[in-house]
Amino acid sequence: MRTEPQRAALAELGIEMSMKEVATSAGGIVPESAIEEVPFTENWHDGVHGLVNERLLPHGRVPFPAESRTARHLRKTGAVKRHNRRSVFYGSLTGAAVAAMTAGGCGAGGGSATGPAATSSQSAPSATAWQKWGLTALPAPPKPPADKPVKLSATGTVPVFEHLPTSQKVVFITVDDGAEKDPKFIEMMRDLKIPITMFLMNDTIKSDYGYFKPLQAMGNHIQNHTLHHPAMSTLPLARQKEEVCGDQKILTQQYGTAPLLFRPPYGAYNSDTQTAVGECGPRAIVRWREAMQITTMRYQETDKKLRPGDIILAHFRGPKELKGTTMTEMFGNLLKHIQKQGFTVARLEDYIQPPTG
Repeated sequence: MRTEPQRAALAELGIEMSMKEVATSAGGIVPESAIEEVPFTENWHDGVHGLVNERLLPHGRVPFPAESRTARHLRKTGAVKRHNRRSVFYGSLTGAAVAAMTAGGCGAGGGSATGPAATSSQSAPSATAWQKWGLTALPAPPKPPADKPVKLSATGTVPVFEHLPTSQKVVFITVDDGAEKDPKFIEMMRDLKIPITMFLMNDTIKSDYGYFKPLQAMGNHIQNHTLHHPAMSTLPLARQKEEVCGDQKILTQQYGTAPLLFRPPYGAYNSDTQTAVGECGPRAIVRWREAMQITTMRYQETDKKLRPGDIILAHFRGPKELKGTTMTEMFGNLLKHIQKQGFTVARLEDYIQPPTG
């Protein structure tokens, strides 16, 4: 029985890069002659199988399928394994769970949607605050449902999802990695009070753990994104546990709350990933349906429309990676896309029921 395929393994892109730039960023490991364009179809890719890893493409700098439904792939010998079976796109929402992570290791123990990050109450931003950032106000988010659409349990296989079932016209913004630490972004979040979920990777945040604490104090949760950003499906179980448990321990120590959720780099995971995540503490694997670039949004649906409950991917990235665009400008562009389609932003964790007992 196959696990859910990782068709979106190349979707985690916060910047637009040519294939020449990708080859350059890989330190010359990937020559331009190794690259060709192949059609992007619904059967495109059942898994990563070595296509993406830190050695070839560090820190998620991977080309995303173009608007023309053409995907630029690496075709280095042995690097790409393509499949003909149709991809199963959405993860199961079966129950899963959490146990508390002890200070001494990666065993039992997990996160809670309550805790320091969940206790902040904020008034609505003023019109002046929105004008300061060249934006018009988003509608206030609705009250989260008392009956949470996703309920996690304390035992069993962790579920995988990229969308939460809700009739409310809300989307959820997730921001990955943590490389860019722009003080203006903290100012922007303080002014606009937009809820975000941060999936932080230790390699990129260890230079300044403190940067993310003001964002957490605003009510934004910090979740697990591995120690080193590998393509998890290319690793044996023991190595996957090192990545998840290691990040879980550090994030818990630094921010006082054990992460409840895990995001696999590149969206790549397999059954061993689900086992590792469950044993290290997080109780669900979270992917995404849309990915924000610099000015444009990449959609997984062909009609290029947001849907209630969609999870959107963005990154902590700045001018060096965004071709001169600042993180606040990129985030402003993201909010404009959301507003244009008549949506507002809600907090992901407010729609998830953590394990009880």
